[in-house]
Amino acid sequence: MNGCVYCPYHHQNKTIPRKKLTQEEVRAEVIALQDMGHKRLAIEAGEDPVNNPLEYILECIKTIYSVHHKNGDIRRVNVNIAATTVENYRKLKDAGIGTYILFQETYHKESYEQLHPTGPKHNYAYHTEAMDRAMEGGIDDVGLGVLFGLELYKYEFAGLLMHAEHLEAVHGVGPHTISVPRLKKADDIDPDQFDNGIDDDTFAKITACIRLAVPYTGIIISTRENEQVRSRLLHLGVSQVSGGSRTSVGGYAGYSAEERPHDTEQFDVSDQRSLDEVVQWLMENGHIPSFCTACYREGRTGDRFMSLCKNGQILNCCHPNALMTLSEYLEDYASDSAKEIGYKMVEEELKRIPKDKVRAIAEQNIQDIKNSNRRDFRF
Repeated sequence: MNGCVYCPYHHQNKTIPRKKLTQEEVRAEVIALQDMGHKRLAIEAGEDPVNNPLEYILECIKTIYSVHHKNGDIRRVNVNIAATTVENYRKLKDAGIGTYILFQETYHKESYEQLHPTGPKHNYAYHTEAMDRAMEGGIDDVGLGVLFGLELYKYEFAGLLMHAEHLEAVHGVGPHTISVPRLKKADDIDPDQFDNGIDDDTFAKITACIRLAVPYTGIIISTRENEQVRSRLLHLGVSQVSGGSRTSVGGYAGYSAEERPHDTEQFDVSDQRSLDEVVQWLMENGHIPSFCTACYREGRTGDRFMSLCKNGQILNCCHPNALMTLSEYLEDYASDSAKEIGYKMVEEELKRIPKDKVRAIAEQNIQDIKNSNRRDFRF
């Protein structure tokens, strides 16, 4: 119902069919994602209080968490929906969400109002203050982001850091994640019509500066970017990447790894590799692909997570959990080539954990995974 001029889902676009998944279709999507090896996902939804009320989102969350397929479970659902009320954020918290994600798009008020000429998203203050209401509603892990290309990047960079600083000063908790999407080509949207695009070198500099300025946050690079850009940014501060993503409504179930439905696609995906290819690429570049969701299930969120990040102690949780969840992926979903690389990595990384009770438990759990004796153990 919004008129965002940079997004093909704006209400004036009559070429993209509107689609709402039934709970059976949601279930099918979850199974398809579980069969790829995913343990966490994000709900994306358009703003439509008639067809897409919060009750529908809550029902979807319940469905997602209920699906147990083979060895698959979605252990964490992140939610990316429009700015809402404190009461609704409390409902999302009670539903057990992970991170609440909402991109500002642009922090420049005048540009924001021009880019959102109609619909509830036009209200700059209501949108910008959403994270304050989310934290008031009990959600202490939030994800910020701007859409680079809409406004001058130096202004956006400053606005992003000021927002992070504000959240920490007022609520004691900065952003759990910061995303750095760039404007992409989409149905009836040409990024060349926007004159604030940034080149790859500038994009890399922005990412590095965010890492220096907000060292505790997770920086996300999505499949909007191609393999070369993602590889470069991994060395400059990015800590989370997506794999096998599709931007179509219902784009997973019923499609092979090569098929990509385009009828309801929000934007073009540049990195179209499968999750297995992304996992193998990360390992070949010396990174440990982690499917860990332990902090959420152990209550290490918000200020508890931040304190561990700031003093460096989070490594004591992340390292063994990463190796255990990687072993789950290798055993259940990986190709033979990924499995060969992966178990060598696990073996070498286990040696880096101090030889104490933690290492012994991690080794035993990884052996249990190989022997199909599963226990939901996490540090």
